[in-house]
Amino acid sequence: MQTIYKLVTLQSQNEHDLEHDSEHKVLFSAPKIYDADGDLSKRWYVYFSFVNPQTGNLKRMKNIYGKTNRYKTKESRYFLLSLYKKRLQKLLREGYNPFEDNTAYHIKKINGTTSKALDKPKTTKGELKEDKAVSEEKPKQESVKQKLTIKDALGYALKLKTNVVGERTLIDYRSRCDLFLKWVSQNFKDIQAIDEVDKKVVSEFLNDVQLKTSPRNRNNYRTCLSSIFQVLEDNDIIDKNYIKNINTLKSNPKRNKTYSEKQHQDIFEYLEEKDPTLLLFIKFVSYNFLRPIEVCRLRVKDIDLVSKTLQFQEKNKPLKTKLIPDILVKELPDLTKMDGDLLLFTPKGIGREWGTLLNNRRDYFSKRFYRVVKQPFGLDKNYGLYSFRHTFITKLYRSLLIETSPFSAKSSLMQITGHTTMTALEKYLRDIDAELAKEYSRHFN
Repeated sequence: MQTIYKLVTLQSQNEHDLEHDSEHKVLFSAPKIYDADGDLSKRWYVYFSFVNPQTGNLKRMKNIYGKTNRYKTKESRYFLLSLYKKRLQKLLREGYNPFEDNTAYHIKKINGTTSKALDKPKTTKGELKEDKAVSEEKPKQESVKQKLTIKDALGYALKLKTNVVGERTLIDYRSRCDLFLKWVSQNFKDIQAIDEVDKKVVSEFLNDVQLKTSPRNRNNYRTCLSSIFQVLEDNDIIDKNYIKNINTLKSNPKRNKTYSEKQHQDIFEYLEEKDPTLLLFIKFVSYNFLRPIEVCRLRVKDIDLVSKTLQFQEKNKPLKTKLIPDILVKELPDLTKMDGDLLLFTPKGIGREWGTLLNNRRDYFSKRFYRVVKQPFGLDKNYGLYSFRHTFITKLYRSLLIETSPFSAKSSLMQITGHTTMTALEKYLRDIDAELAKEYSRHFN
């Protein structure tokens, strides 16, 4: 009675013999599986290339689908495609050539009378060593995955993110990963290893975030986890970063309203007596078009009153230099006698020590603005420190339009605001309603 064990043993001996055969030229590429990144709505298949005898170059052959796409689970498709791949590789090594008439070969295979010549694969030692290396390496990678818990894997990825992203971003990554880890431990108690976390688990977590908070926050978690899991894929800790295939949801971004002329004048006059330090902070946002967090980064040494410039770190970019307009220069105190490493803005005034993280500094001034300005003026959540940036960019743009064409005005504005492209600037101006239509009543007469 013929059993599968004899066939497996025979196949193993043949593969051992292949390692000693280096007389033939490699005529084909190793067959590979295309799995559409796990998308079951798309067609999966095995593909390979073979040397075209006329050109001498590898040519992509027809994809092999078989019955693969009838199955609706990944496990079934991978099983069948792995079988197709193994069979194809064996046939190619036995000498099957898609550019020749293989009728006799098919008859012999069907009748089970394959000759020894056909059994002798036409391949090279180099190709076999590569396949052997892959087969030997895979179990090793699997064992590494089994040893790494979710906590250890995420911790390793976060460690590799150090010095790659900014301090604030890294803190945000850690916070979101900690919440994800806690959620998995509560909702999927049986999952311990990182390779047990799949797309379904992450999708359920993101759905939970969306229901409890907002689509925007859910998208932020998706971005964070995708970045972390990409590090794990790049370092062979997981096979694939499937989070990239999870769709982002449409969300309505938070918009800071622009202050009216009367509002900003009243606020400035009020702060001149109530809180001059906060007023100067706001003027850096207003006149230099800095973001509040960029103002919080400023140190005394970043201000050069001789050249009337300042250096600051923009979001996800290296240091940038901006001109300080005269309207702001005259508002600055004497900085020459201050230690250059001191922070420009602190709770106790200009140029003081303040041992706290950047994010905490930004939050402090946001809360201070809420307490000193928003509450007394009855401003809602749509108004904030960032609104002054919108307000003064709008004022500057409309003033430039009086003197020149829209294109020239935008070109001048780009140099001042720091937008890198005209498209980005135009989108920003549309978002803050800086561009208004001309009076059009006459068209109705």
